[in-house]
Amino acid sequence: MLKVALTGNIASGKSSVVSILKGLDFPVFEADIASSVIFKNSKEIYELFGTNNQKEVAKTVFSDKIKLKQLEEIIHPKVKDMLFDFFGKNSSSNLVFAEIPLLFEAGFDKYFDKIIFIDAPYDLRLERLIKRNNYTSEYAKLRIDSQIKPDDKILKSDYLIINDRDEDTLKKRVLEVIKSLELL
Repeated sequence: MLKVALTGNIASGKSSVVSILKGLDFPVFEADIASSVIFKNSKEIYELFGTNNQKEVAKTVFSDKIKLKQLEEIIHPKVKDMLFDFFGKNSSSNLVFAEIPLLFEAGFDKYFDKIIFIDAPYDLRLERLIKRNNYTSEYAKLRIDSQIKPDDKILKSDYLIINDRDEDTLKKRVLEVIKSLELL
């Protein structure tokens, strides 16, 4: 089984790539969904923040690095367990994907054979984030700028997919990478 990670910074189009892969019947693990499940069921998160509401917690940790580290210490080990469970359940598949936005930050890159980085131009990501999350331009810029720069992550990745056009173009680019992966 070839384990492939998908990552990319906020509003780069990771979810669009996941939709394409699912449409092609590939098994896909989504760390954000796993995190949501953990959030809803975590007494530790509630005790730390007084809520299990992800948006409220996100606002807190965005400006408090200590709380962010505490949150990551709760979530990352549980996401890792769920990821390994996914690998086990799909062990008969030749190729599996896992969308993990914080792949490098969480140190999960070591669990994968190949890494695909999804990227899009800064202005396009900004536009998507404002539209998708109803953020102000200033807040959207803060969110984008708070992440590790794409160039640093691209250097650690095996493949780069630029998501700067329409859905058909993105699908063609994804299919090119899949063909390359299947030849390994």
